[in-house]
Amino acid sequence: MLYMIVEHFKNQNPFPVYQRFRERGRLAPDGLEYVASWVDESFGCCFQLMETTDRELLDEWMANWNDLVDFEVFPVLVSQEAAEKIWAQA
Repeated sequence: MLYMIVEHFKNQNPFPVYQRFRERGRLAPDGLEYVASWVDESFGCCFQLMETTDRELLDEWMANWNDLVDFEVFPVLVSQEAAEKIWAQA
């Protein structure tokens, strides 16, 4: 399953996040895969796409960062999969 994670940097300060990432890496457990990420131009938040078959791994990863980041988690579908599900229900 794909998850869109919206990371809100605490105190609108991305520096501690980037510093930890530089020193320790993504800190993702085995089975949680990074797909891609984007940061807004004001450096207030990051949009990160992650993939896993085990939702608990996502919680484990977020626990490594929740002192620096507030998270929103959205399970998402790729457009083709969404269209197939919509038309299957029609």
